[in-house]
Amino acid sequence: MTLDELKRLDPKKIGSWPVLPKLGVLLLVLIAIIGLAYYLLWADQLAQIESERGKTEQLKATFLDKKKVSVNLPAYRKQLDDIEKQFGALLKQLPGKSEMDALLTDINQAGLGRGLQFELFKPAASESVKEFYAELPITIRVTGNYHDIGAFAGDIGKLSRIVTLNDISVGAAKDGLAMDATAMTYRYLDEAEVAEKRRAAAAAAPKKAGPPAAPAKK
Repeated sequence: MTLDELKRLDPKKIGSWPVLPKLGVLLLVLIAIIGLAYYLLWADQLAQIESERGKTEQLKATFLDKKKVSVNLPAYRKQLDDIEKQFGALLKQLPGKSEMDALLTDINQAGLGRGLQFELFKPAASESVKEFYAELPITIRVTGNYHDIGAFAGDIGKLSRIVTLNDISVGAAKDGLAMDATAMTYRYLDEAEVAEKRRAAAAAAPKKAGPPAAPAKK
């Protein structure tokens, strides 16, 4: 049909139109109905479907992560056991409170055994308490030859208890060399000391303020 023929069609008598214009009108009506349905009904439903699909993917990822953990759980438990054993072995290298005097004697004997002279051996007046252990620095000054001082430092590292040499300085002395250092010793806190430390920390923690008191009645 030509454009002029379409213009002459009476919109009030659609039933008498030729087939092609009728089909065109029906197609436009169908498109309008679909668009209106999408706007009023389907848009929200489709958005909800996408949201649920995203939640499904998130739950699936969480499930896979937990599945991996459950599959590797025996390996994680073994790793935890190994860590606990290593920690226990390290803890055994820390002397208890009653063993500190013997450790100080071992340090002194390590120097004397190498022919060194102690000009200063001064433990600190107090310990520095950490979470489960305490540190006690000892200021030392030994004199001797280069080889013996080096051997002494090696002997300190081989002690059955953990001792570290810090702030080391070596200089000339009257009869050879002098080494100034801080020997840091460590000991573990016993159960009573740990409990006391926790009580002190709890007592020192700021308390939450309660509700304001009601004004006194006159």
